[in-house]
Amino acid sequence: MPAWRLRDYHDDDLDQAIQIWDQTRQADDGDPAFSVSEAMAAGQSGRTAVVAVVGDELAGMVAAQANGERAWILLVALASRWRNRGIGSALLAELGKRLRALGVRRIGALLPASATGAKALENSGYLPRDGLTYYERLEPPETANADVIASLGGLMLPPGRWEAMAGMEREKRVVERRIVLPLTEPALADRYGVAPPKAAILFGPPGTGKTSFAKAVASRLNWPFVELFPSRLAADTDDGLAAALRDAFAELAGLDAVLVFIDEVEEIAGTRSGHAVDASHGVTNELLKLIPGFREHDARLLICATNSVRSLDQAFLRPGRFDYVIPIGPPNPAARKAIWVRYLGASAEAVDVDELVRASELFTPADIEFAARKGAQTAFEREVVHRRGEPATTEDYLTAVADTRPTLTAQAIQEFTEDIETRSRL
Repeated sequence: MPAWRLRDYHDDDLDQAIQIWDQTRQADDGDPAFSVSEAMAAGQSGRTAVVAVVGDELAGMVAAQANGERAWILLVALASRWRNRGIGSALLAELGKRLRALGVRRIGALLPASATGAKALENSGYLPRDGLTYYERLEPPETANADVIASLGGLMLPPGRWEAMAGMEREKRVVERRIVLPLTEPALADRYGVAPPKAAILFGPPGTGKTSFAKAVASRLNWPFVELFPSRLAADTDDGLAAALRDAFAELAGLDAVLVFIDEVEEIAGTRSGHAVDASHGVTNELLKLIPGFREHDARLLICATNSVRSLDQAFLRPGRFDYVIPIGPPNPAARKAIWVRYLGASAEAVDVDELVRASELFTPADIEFAARKGAQTAFEREVVHRRGEPATTEDYLTAVADTRPTLTAQAIQEFTEDIETRSRL
């Protein structure tokens, strides 16, 4: 039988350690109390992890976390073909010697009675404690990295924002298929060779819902939403916007998952003048350098929005940086009707919604929201004076529509149509 030897855990052991941990978990009845990441972190932090090797093969591993006179064994894992050969007991004996040298006097282990290592623990003098109940509370995902999220002004958005995106079904269909589904169905996407998106640009006239789409995606993914405001970043540092962007992206790298949103990105990624002395030149260059590094991490999504995709630097738009360039256009009649119904609420049953749809042809979702609020305010003020119990009328809302200046113009729509043909990438 080949001889095995004990030594310290090394970073190069990680792949094999995970493999034997998987074998152990499959053989045991019940989930372990500690995760493999906790055990590997303990191994990297000091002398509290020991492995048994046969040649270049990892046969077993134990890891513990010490705190004063108390230590917890986080992992007892043995490769399938090296069990019942005394390796587990030898590993525990070596671990105990190291823990005693650190001043530990009480060593505990928490695992199912039939788990791998239970017999080795008993053979090594560990006594089972009856009458104890294990309690555990899992904090919701939004509490992880809460300090970093808060420092960047990020937040966890409540569920349901995606479903609340009234109308805009064409845009929702594209965003869902290209962005959301590969991230919510990663195993299926990998089976078909679909790489999850890491960055996308949403473009269209002002007020068409680009920010709302970004927030809805974050809500759907249950990821933190962090919006970076270039003007705010520049104001918070004396080193300039380029340095501020670099620092912000460095903080973002510490999050488990995040959707980063930059609105009106043309302000910092516009076409460069070609002159290095141009202040915007360095900012654009910095952002171009940051995006590839951002893309290397899992569970990361950068969404940039622009009102003028044609003004963006061409290097910024190339496929290696952004997976998709998606148009978010003005709502068609069906979408406008859905948006009116959403903002009218209970009043929708008492007014002629189709008439409002026809009257608001050039309206964006933001314009419709404003007109709906204005019409409701008119009805409210009338009721305050007369107290007749009369609901808001179609005329109230039509008057509000007439008093609302549409965001869209014929020229803006023409330019948007041209940009769809020449710049969108779906």
